[in-house]
Amino acid sequence: MVAPKNSSSPSLPKSGAISKGYNFASTWEQNTPLTEQQQSAIVALSHAVAERPFPPNLTQDRVPGQGHGLSIDTQDSVADSSAAIEAVLVNTNQFYKWFTDLEAAMKSETEEKYRHYVDTLIQRIQTCDGILRQVDDTLELFNELQFQHQAVATKTKTLHDACDRLLIEKQRLIEFADALRSKLSYFDELENISTSFYSPSMSVGNRDFLPLLKRLDECISYVESNPQYAESSVYLVKFRQLQSRALNAIRSHIQSVLKNASSQVHDAIRNIGGSKPAVSESVEASVIYVRFKAAASELKIVLEEIESRSSRKEYSQLLAECHKLYSEQRLSLLKGIVQQRISDFSKKEALPSLTRSGCAYLAQVYQLEHQLFSHFFPASSEDVSSLASLIDPLCTYLYDTLRPKFIHETNIDFLCELVDVLKVEVLGEQLSRRSESLAGLRPTFERILADVHERLTFRARTHIRDEIANYFPANEDLDYPAKLEQSPEVIEEAQTSEENQDVFKSWYPALEKTLSLLSKLYRCLEPGVFTGLAQEAVEVCSLSVQKASKLISQRSSPMDGQLFLIKHLLILREQIAPFDIEFSVTHKELDFSHLLDHLRRLLRGQASLFDWSRSSSLARTFSPRVLESQVDAKKDLEKILKSTCEEFIMSVTKIIVDPLLSFVAKVTAVKVAVSAGNQNQKLETVGVKPLKEQAFATPEKVSELVLKVNSMIQQELPKVIKKMKLYLLNPSTRTILFKPIKTNILEAHTQVQSLLKSEYSKEEIESINVVSTEDLQVQLDSLL
Repeated sequence: MVAPKNSSSPSLPKSGAISKGYNFASTWEQNTPLTEQQQSAIVALSHAVAERPFPPNLTQDRVPGQGHGLSIDTQDSVADSSAAIEAVLVNTNQFYKWFTDLEAAMKSETEEKYRHYVDTLIQRIQTCDGILRQVDDTLELFNELQFQHQAVATKTKTLHDACDRLLIEKQRLIEFADALRSKLSYFDELENISTSFYSPSMSVGNRDFLPLLKRLDECISYVESNPQYAESSVYLVKFRQLQSRALNAIRSHIQSVLKNASSQVHDAIRNIGGSKPAVSESVEASVIYVRFKAAASELKIVLEEIESRSSRKEYSQLLAECHKLYSEQRLSLLKGIVQQRISDFSKKEALPSLTRSGCAYLAQVYQLEHQLFSHFFPASSEDVSSLASLIDPLCTYLYDTLRPKFIHETNIDFLCELVDVLKVEVLGEQLSRRSESLAGLRPTFERILADVHERLTFRARTHIRDEIANYFPANEDLDYPAKLEQSPEVIEEAQTSEENQDVFKSWYPALEKTLSLLSKLYRCLEPGVFTGLAQEAVEVCSLSVQKASKLISQRSSPMDGQLFLIKHLLILREQIAPFDIEFSVTHKELDFSHLLDHLRRLLRGQASLFDWSRSSSLARTFSPRVLESQVDAKKDLEKILKSTCEEFIMSVTKIIVDPLLSFVAKVTAVKVAVSAGNQNQKLETVGVKPLKEQAFATPEKVSELVLKVNSMIQQELPKVIKKMKLYLLNPSTRTILFKPIKTNILEAHTQVQSLLKSEYSKEEIESINVVSTEDLQVQLDSLL
């Protein structure tokens, strides 16, 4: 009987190596997931190694004829079993013995098979444990290798960083060395530059001179900007000594070239002109300027270098000295020529012509000198002050020639002409047209103009005082209205054109002199100066005309005096209107009138000298008060004109309608008395009669008054109108002046007519025969 095989496999004994290997594989699997391609490769690899043979050390334990896997050889047991089966069992004991043997054989066969299987597994587990131990050792070696790699990598990185730092430090040291070398180069240049400058062959004309000078300037600038360096002050002093030596050499070279050119020009002038101090203009152009232009070409490079560095103090001083040297040499050539030319002009020409010619000649000289100067100093030619040391002495010759002449000039017309020449022709045309090339002459010309203005102002004030304020009229000056009546043709011309010069003949001389003076001064003087003179002239002229009016009133009649004053004040007002100025002047005076009173109070002890809080303090006691007074000549003129016109209107009104005005005044007095008597109801006691019963108001008396007034209107008023036409040439002026007179006459007649209507009967009014207001107005209008 063959025992059946156990269908369930026995559990494998657990092993630490297997567990460790399994855990490692599981962790590996989780941490390193495989891609599909890698998994496919593993499957293919597993198929390839599925028939892998046992290791050589395991082949000896295998049973021949056994297939792969775990199996038990049963050939012997089968033979034994078949033999046992084939045995003859005689009795029960044999059966039990056989059964026991058979059972033991079967049990032995089964245990042997599984024991062999267990042994195999144990061997394989041991093999796996060995492999896992090798893997562990390998992993440990790998970890140690990885740690060593990390250490090597760290050391390598540290080495690289150290190398980088060393390279950076090296670069910094190189840069520091270069910077130090570049800074030291400025100090090292001292010896090289000193050797070059002190060389006998070195001169301003040497081509290495200017580059060395430039390098010297760079060294000085560097040392100046870095005073913190050791011994920088010592090096700076030495560098400046070298620079001073170089600049002195340049100065001497320029002076030598200029003197040489000047000497050549002097020799040329002596050869051409002999002993004459002046030469012709063509010689000036060909000798004085052409030869100096050659000198400018020789000095061009050096002077350009100096101008380019003029921002530095030492070069600015050198440039100024070069300008001075140049001006001295040019002045030595030109002063004699300019003096001679201006002297010739002075001998031949009058003051205005001399001014015109002298200024034109100076402008020509200045323009030529400016052009020549620009050849020497191109960058400095725009500065007006650069040529001042040359031009100012030349301008002084003209100024010294002109000043004595216009200081002694008393003719205002000449002085005004001189102002026109300077202001319009010289400053206006010449300098404005060539402002850049002649800018240096403007101060001198403006100075001459200011002196002429001062002289003209003085002469104008003298003229106002002597010819207007202190004017003493002759008999013919006051012969009005005969002076106007003697020139009927002049009056006719003036009626058509008041701008005719013959009109001045009928003017009072003081007025004509005032307006003539103002018309001349207006375009010659500054507005501020002219305003003061105009205010003074108008005020003085107004007073002079008023004095003349009073004299004419005494000689002729008050009406002639009034019309004379109105005529001249109107002319004065009309003629000063175009002047665009204010005739208002504010006078300021210092008032010390309060000083005596304060001192008395201090001496009496009524006030303290040092009480600064009171008005009697020391500072306030001795401080004058400033009194301001404003005088407006134009407004004063208007007031005088207005009052004179009112006087004339009232005087004419009184002449014409004085009887009517007296009658109206008496009537008013009677009415007042009657009104008072009516209130008291005692007319008889008062003695007041009705108006028409009064002696002065009887119809006959009133008729006489009306006839007398009508006679005055017909006879005297035309004479007044004739005088007005004689004095006042403008019809509109006469109309304006006559209008209030007519109004007064009409008003007087209107009042009389109103009284007649209220106090007299119709028959009495007809007997009085008062002219109606409408007829009277037509009659008055016809007079003009």
